[in-house]
Amino acid sequence: MTPKRKLLFYCQYLLGMGHLVRSMEIVRGLNEFDVRFLNGGQIVPGFELPAEVDLVNLPPIKSDETFSELFTFDAQKTLEEIKQIRAERVLAEYESFRPDVLVIELFPFGRLKFAFELIPLLERARADGGVKVVCSVRDILVGQRDPKTFEDRVCQRINQFFDLVLIHSDPRWQSFGETFGSLDKINCPIRYTGYVAQPAKSDGEASRDPFLVGEEKTILVSVGGGRVGGELIDCAIDASELIAQTHTHRMLIFAGPYPAAEEFQRMEQKVAARPNIRLSRYTTDFPAYMERADLSISMAGYNTCMNIVTAGQRAVVYPFTRGGNEEQARRAEKLRELGLAEVIHEEELTPAKLAEKALLALARPKPAIAAVDLNGVENTARALNELVEGAAS
Repeated sequence: MTPKRKLLFYCQYLLGMGHLVRSMEIVRGLNEFDVRFLNGGQIVPGFELPAEVDLVNLPPIKSDETFSELFTFDAQKTLEEIKQIRAERVLAEYESFRPDVLVIELFPFGRLKFAFELIPLLERARADGGVKVVCSVRDILVGQRDPKTFEDRVCQRINQFFDLVLIHSDPRWQSFGETFGSLDKINCPIRYTGYVAQPAKSDGEASRDPFLVGEEKTILVSVGGGRVGGELIDCAIDASELIAQTHTHRMLIFAGPYPAAEEFQRMEQKVAARPNIRLSRYTTDFPAYMERADLSISMAGYNTCMNIVTAGQRAVVYPFTRGGNEEQARRAEKLRELGLAEVIHEEELTPAKLAEKALLALARPKPAIAAVDLNGVENTARALNELVEGAAS
């Protein structure tokens, strides 16, 4: 039997866990490859990893809310020491694995602060000659203070190191060119894959959850990883009393794996006298909970929005905009245009306003599944197979 080709996948997530979720969903579909996954972020407790994937956890690094500073989790080592350890480990993993394909998530369209380990890795792959190098990038980029300088640098690095750019979007809905204006300066092939969407399990935790039994409306509240968005949870808890005046409901809140213990305890105390509200940290069955809910209240990250689209769910979305970040605001507006969501912004986040938007969403019938390409996993696998088959022919 012909041995599988080897694929080395690098992923760094800093604030939330969206990059990890999307990247891991992609590698689940790479059945024709042996995959080694370089994980640069804080591991998510309970996160389900494919058994066939060789996971390598680098010493984790995180950032502040504005993505301006990096921090290590290791109190015994400086950030510079962690960087040196990581750079050496990344190259060592490459040498021991000797991949046929190297996939870098986001860089050089983002994660510029990780050039210390990625440029040496890309130089090593290029020196090998036969390794195909691929950039895996989401639908929307974060805005830059100096777009021309940024885009010139991106194009220079893509043209120097990469063989293919995979954009996980549907250009009929979100063109990459809306946030990156220099696509015509990139020399390697660029392929839209469609969106990467998580399938809902039919027999997972949600299907057995006694909290969901009954005729009441189910409102699902979530904030991704939970390092940001705590104000949305607090507001939703308070809005529940107003919603209850016209709609008997249960509220299921997922606060994320990352809030500090004292913050999560504060939230627990706030809902302790609210029997219709259940607070949890994290579930591996989130897409199924989304399907079973009557309304989603969430932030506007890539994966949650794709859960909303896949489920054809009513939604209220609260885009993260700190540090001038417009990515989630753009995606939230796309959902609004599709008739899938009400949008609530930071300056209007009050219990009364959130309740008003929730009731508006609940008053509408559940929308039809949007005409958006959600075959990102299958199309990514096909593109990577074609890339290496073309190299071998």
